[in-house]
Amino acid sequence: MTVPALTAETRWRCTLCGNLTRFDVTRTARVTEFLHFDLAGDSKVEETEVLSETVESVRCRWCNAVDQVELVARPGAEGAPAQADQG
Repeated sequence: MTVPALTAETRWRCTLCGNLTRFDVTRTARVTEFLHFDLAGDSKVEETEVLSETVESVRCRWCNAVDQVELVARPGAEGAPAQADQG
């Protein structure tokens, strides 16, 4: 199954249990990093440029379902349905 790609306006939702917040994601990334070494030889990544990234699988942390995610609109995203105030 192909894992749907996230955008600025969308997020994942587990189709089996409704989870929106907890996922284990297996991905492969190709990156270029700028490393800064101090005089003791310890390094710190100061810049990262993602050259390519592939999401291989997504597992729901609540129900353990694998690759059962769909894209839903993020709250406040353009084009998302307005939520009525409950108060």
